[in-house]
Amino acid sequence: MEHTIQLISTDFDGTLHADHANPPVPDSLQDLLGGLQAQGVRWVINTGRDLSSLMEAMGRARLRVRPDFLVLVEREIYVHRDHQYVGLSEWNERCAEDHERLFDRVDGDLPRLAEWVKAHYDVEVYADPWSPFCLIAKSSEDAAAIGAYLDDYCRMVGELTVVRNDVYARLSHVGYSKGTALSELARRLNLRPDAIFAAGDHVNDLPMLHPDHAKHLAAPANAVAEVQSAVRAHGGFVSDLPCGAGVEQALRRVLGASLSPVPGAG
Repeated sequence: MEHTIQLISTDFDGTLHADHANPPVPDSLQDLLGGLQAQGVRWVINTGRDLSSLMEAMGRARLRVRPDFLVLVEREIYVHRDHQYVGLSEWNERCAEDHERLFDRVDGDLPRLAEWVKAHYDVEVYADPWSPFCLIAKSSEDAAAIGAYLDDYCRMVGELTVVRNDVYARLSHVGYSKGTALSELARRLNLRPDAIFAAGDHVNDLPMLHPDHAKHLAAPANAVAEVQSAVRAHGGFVSDLPCGAGVEQALRRVLGASLSPVPGAG
C-alpha cells in the first residue's frame, strides 16, 4: 500500500530513545517502523552523535530494526548496505571540504571568542574532529546566552552557524545540518517534502523541523518549548506522550487508515 509518508526522519536521544525507559525504544514503535520499511518506506536516524557512539547506543537500546540511513554529527550521511553503514562519499567529502575552508577563515578569531566566553561563563571550550570551537556550559540557560553571542559573530562571517543541544554547542557550516542532509536524501530518493515526516525534541532538531524539508512535523511531550512552538507554528503535531511513544502516536496520526495492513498497527 502506498503511504502518505515515504521517508521518516527521527532524532535519536530524547525523541526515539529514552534512557530511563524499558525498552528504551518502544517495541510497538519498532514493529511499526519495521512494517513500514517492509512496504518501502525509508527511515533515517538524524542525530548529533558520531557513528561509533550511535552504533553503541543502538546496540544498548536493543533495536530490532535498522534505519535505512543515518545522518551523523548533524551533517554526514550514511547508507545501510550489506549489513554496515557506508558513507555517502560525494556529500560527505564536500561537507568536509566546505567546513575546512570555512574554519580556516575564522581560525584567527577563535581565541578571542573563547576568551570572551570563558570570561563571562563557567564553561569548557575545546575542539573536536568536527569543529574547532565546541563548548559545554553549566546550564542550558548559559548555553543559550553564549549561543546568542556567537550568533552575532556568525552573522558577520556568513556561512557560519551555531549548533546547540542543551548545554553543548559548536560552530558549523550553515549549509550542512539535519535539515539540508534530510533534503539531500529526499533529492536522491526523488521525494518532495510532503512525503517526509520529521520528529525531534531539541533545538539542534529545528533545521529539519521545517516545511522546507518535511511537511509532517512532530515533537514528543518532552521536547523543549522552542521546538514545541516551532512544530505548532508549522502546523505539526506535539504529542502528549514522551519520546518514542510520542513519535509513534504522531506517525499513526499522520498515516491514519493506511496503517491497517502494517504489523504492529493495532
